[in-house]
Amino acid sequence: MTVHEPLDSLPDTPEDVPTTGVLGAIQRALNAVNTLMAFLSAIALAAAGCVLTWEVIGRYFLEIPSDWQDELSVFLLVGATFASAAWTQARRGHVGIEALGALLPPAADRVRRRLADLIAGVFCGFFAWKSWQLLVEAWVDGQTTPSAWGPPLWIPYSAMTFGMALLALQLLLQTFGPRTARA
Repeated sequence: MTVHEPLDSLPDTPEDVPTTGVLGAIQRALNAVNTLMAFLSAIALAAAGCVLTWEVIGRYFLEIPSDWQDELSVFLLVGATFASAAWTQARRGHVGIEALGALLPPAADRVRRRLADLIAGVFCGFFAWKSWQLLVEAWVDGQTTPSAWGPPLWIPYSAMTFGMALLALQLLLQTFGPRTARA
């Protein structure tokens, strides 16, 4: 599977991702955003790897210590983690315990998954709201990290807010989307 394939064309697309009607249209728009976020997350991960590699080479081989690489790497990794969460959820790629689902009858398992998606969606919506409050506070107060470099804290807070909002939307689409098997 590559990041370029449309979600509803994949053979392993979960049956609870809506593909038709209004929810299907919202899901297709969200897929476009999620695909872009997954691509940018991959770039951020590669950049974090390059930054940390530079730190090792610079510090230990070239004797050029720096103090910015840890924070930059953390910012990149936080951004990649939160930005790609909805893309991963659309494919049911998050770690889950499937043992219970294998023991339950199919109808009970569908109820379990809907309930789990609803609870997770509400939690992620709450997390996005609290992240939004942190973002606004950091922006208004001009908050920065306490390091010598001192990058603004609105950067990671914006990644948290946007990523959790996308994840909450994805979970809610899966909660209220049709539960019909694909051919």
